[in-house]
Amino acid sequence: MRTGENNLNTKSVYMCFSTDIIHGGHISLIKKAMNLGDLIIGVMTDEAVASYKRYPLVSYEDRKAMFECLEGVKEVVPQNSLSYRENLLKYKPDYVVHGDDWTEGFQQPIRQEVLDTVAEYGGELVEYPYTYGAQYNELEKRAREDLALPDMRRGRLKRAINLKGLVTAMEAHDGLTGLVVEKSAVYSNGSAHQFDAMWLSSLCDSTAKGKPDIELVDMTSRFRTIEDLMEVTTKPIIFDGDTGGRIEHFTYTVRSLERMGVSMVIIEDKIGPKKNSLFGTEVVQTQDDPQNFAEKIRAGKRAQKTRDFMICARIESLILEKGMEDALSRASTYVDAGADAIMIHSRKSDPTEIFEFIDKFRASDTTTPLVVVPTSFNTVTEEEFKDRGVNVVIYANQLMRATVPAIQKVADMILTNHRAKECDDILMPFSEIIRMIPEE
Repeated sequence: MRTGENNLNTKSVYMCFSTDIIHGGHISLIKKAMNLGDLIIGVMTDEAVASYKRYPLVSYEDRKAMFECLEGVKEVVPQNSLSYRENLLKYKPDYVVHGDDWTEGFQQPIRQEVLDTVAEYGGELVEYPYTYGAQYNELEKRAREDLALPDMRRGRLKRAINLKGLVTAMEAHDGLTGLVVEKSAVYSNGSAHQFDAMWLSSLCDSTAKGKPDIELVDMTSRFRTIEDLMEVTTKPIIFDGDTGGRIEHFTYTVRSLERMGVSMVIIEDKIGPKKNSLFGTEVVQTQDDPQNFAEKIRAGKRAQKTRDFMICARIESLILEKGMEDALSRASTYVDAGADAIMIHSRKSDPTEIFEFIDKFRASDTTTPLVVVPTSFNTVTEEEFKDRGVNVVIYANQLMRATVPAIQKVADMILTNHRAKECDDILMPFSEIIRMIPEE
């Protein structure tokens, strides 16, 4: 590794970018790289960018074209992940150029992998001082603001499904849990993993308000929760629409959700007083007539104004022990009615019946997105779901279930010890919580 000066030769140079906008700092670094030799620029694919930071504002094709327009760039190629290794072994550049900002933080393992890889074939890492500036921070802030706009946010779920094959959503029930979902990321072996979307659960929204999950919390209140999430996050929102209510009410809900920037509403094929599916056949639950539910889907699709918004039909046949054929028949009916996705649900910890449904559904329908909520069958990995043909995995209530034991434990410790000292070790400093919250 070295800090490079001008080296007028015809050796090859490799750089990688994920940016939506080329600013002065990038140009300065590119010019220095060109002085080292023929420049190849790797542009991270949309999937690679979305895996570790916000969703790109500009598509891969447009970002690639942006760099191809720069005079002196020899070639622009895709980079499919945070890891440089695949492209470095393919092109074997004499020099890899990067700013010195990755010497610490989550990119450290990526930098080390670059050092190890270029050492294998005799290449060299050249690092230049990274350009920091208020104007560049302002560009990033403006990009995040754009991503939060309804018209920008609404279509990203559908694009992410098409792009990645499988997306994950985590439950959020207020602004703070939304920020947790927005900012949580795990970096390992030169790659990153984060949630693609937020799930606004009827159960968790009601629970956060101390109300039973019987559709007692009206839509006006639930829309307020959406607005709380919209104000501080940028990721797509999937909304739990319960049964959807009466058809004329559902069409209003669709228009409202679409206007707010929600990406998908999921409605279940049940009627009557709301009973949570966790109870299964332990309580009386009535499944809707499939043709009536199909008409509700058709009415919702007629009501929406954009192609981005998605209506997902949730099938309760397995929950209510109506059998596999009933579930598959309903799925076919709902897709024919215009459902953009199908959610299949089960209370069993054994995923066998879920797998059977997926396999049989995919035998006749290879394109309609499939959604699962693996609360009970939680031993199945996302990779296995993707291999079987699932497109959306929703973690429906884990943050709420984690919150209650934690706060209950703190309350009990204070009551037991008549002071707060004993619980300090399990509490996050408030200064760290404040850093999660946007200033504007």
